[in-house]
Amino acid sequence: MRAADVLLRVAARSVIEVEDRVTSPQLRVLVLIALHGPQNLGAVARELGVHASNATRTCDRLVAADLLSRRQEPTDRRYLKLDLTAQGRALVDSVLGHRRTAIADVIERIPSPEQESVARAMQVFADAGGGEGSEDGRFALGPAR
Repeated sequence: MRAADVLLRVAARSVIEVEDRVTSPQLRVLVLIALHGPQNLGAVARELGVHASNATRTCDRLVAADLLSRRQEPTDRRYLKLDLTAQGRALVDSVLGHRRTAIADVIERIPSPEQESVARAMQVFADAGGGEGSEDGRFALGPAR
């Protein structure tokens, strides 16, 4: 439980730095798109576990904040494609970068001979829990960019 507390504090601190710009659901949308590429409103609604109208309002706010772009597909005008803007990408990179740095700082304080065994244990733990972490990015480190 102590290790889980440390990881939760790392995740929470990374969100604190952007909480004046986006809500937690909005950050989840941005991270979803950052990790999985452009999405439509249906995918966002499923990810958030909300009705499509709620997802639309969330995405409208992100578009207004210039963190998300929205465009119609030329082949199907009913289909909206949502993607990150440069500002949206920078915000997500900042949050995930903070998480990577904070976890690296903790690992660096582990005595060198034990670092490899801790890393292996964390991998075994992640694999046992499903391997990939949450899809919404609350705890994801994501690929280094």
